[in-house]
Amino acid sequence: MPEEAVWWQKIEASARRIFSLYNFQEIRPPLVEEEALFNRSLGESTEIIQKQMFIIRKGNDVYALRPEATASVVRAYLENSLDKKEGFSKFYYLGPMFRLERPQKGRLRQFHHVGCEAIGSYDPTLDVEVISLASALLEAFSVSGYEIKINSLGCPKDKRGLAESLRQKLKSKLSDFCQDCQARFNQNVLRILDCKQETCKKLIHSLDIKDNHLCPECKGHFSEVKAGLDRLNIKYDVDYFLVRGLDYYTRTVFEIKHNQLGSQDALGAGGRYDNLVKELGGTETGAIGFAFGMERLLLASCECLKEEKKKGNLIFFISLGEEAKRESLKLMQNLRQAGYCCDTDYEARSLKGAMRLADSRNARYVLIIGEDELKKSMVTVKDMETGKQAMVSFNDLTRGLIC
Repeated sequence: MPEEAVWWQKIEASARRIFSLYNFQEIRPPLVEEEALFNRSLGESTEIIQKQMFIIRKGNDVYALRPEATASVVRAYLENSLDKKEGFSKFYYLGPMFRLERPQKGRLRQFHHVGCEAIGSYDPTLDVEVISLASALLEAFSVSGYEIKINSLGCPKDKRGLAESLRQKLKSKLSDFCQDCQARFNQNVLRILDCKQETCKKLIHSLDIKDNHLCPECKGHFSEVKAGLDRLNIKYDVDYFLVRGLDYYTRTVFEIKHNQLGSQDALGAGGRYDNLVKELGGTETGAIGFAFGMERLLLASCECLKEEKKKGNLIFFISLGEEAKRESLKLMQNLRQAGYCCDTDYEARSLKGAMRLADSRNARYVLIIGEDELKKSMVTVKDMETGKQAMVSFNDLTRGLIC
């Protein structure tokens, strides 16, 4: 609705400003992609692929509404040969995603992401920059009270080691887990760590999981990430149970949570996907990104929860009589061409009724034109914030207003 759309515009404008400070460029991937793109990138055993994709079939072709944007950005990066032309690239995007799941607070079938991808580097300093960028965005969105959780999954070999260790630890307890987790045990055991069921979470957190599965190189990489965040005074907690739900993640993963969101407490999340470019047909390339849920940002933003008290920049015309209405149309046209926002009453209200309408529209100024004003070629200007009134000539109107 219009009153809500104002906040969307503020978040989008803030996002564009912050992304530009980090030298990210906007990319606009399509809403519809070939289904195979997501099957290859997200992993066939993921919940998104198995349960949540909106599928479109046309003859032998199968398409999907995008459930996330990372795979689309990497595809565009490769199809446009940016790996050969530019190498390292930074992108950001804003737009709708689609997942076929039960709608609830903070989780909708059409939802919106504010996200970014940095492709072409394995440098842990890039991980630090991307997490600091996420923090800077939240500050710009007036969101406070959030927590940054980080972990390292390690390289593919480390992930396989962690998976095998988990199978050994969970084997005897498997019957106590939910049906989804029992299926995940064989399909992708790491996803059990991402289960939101309280019973499963308690069982998982009783396990002794640290960073023993990490090879020396991956341990060193994660140490550099933590040291970099410390240098920037960015607060974080290491969560060894954080894995994320998508198969393409490697090494650094992170999630940003907020206690105002209830059970769906993640504002956003991301991490490294150093093998995805190669899996989609490119060469082995380091990459990292994240996305925020726009709807969840709006729920968590303290500023959005407050009623806007300050008057806007609307100039509202009240015309008393047909001749005054004709003059108002001309004056509104002149003011709009000069860059002012103008509106008027189109329902022939009384002066009192039109004033109430102007107030409900949050008008900054009301301009009244009646018989006396027409004789003098002037308008009565009322400042709705201070209550002061003044007469201003038609010719001096733009100079006589303080907007």
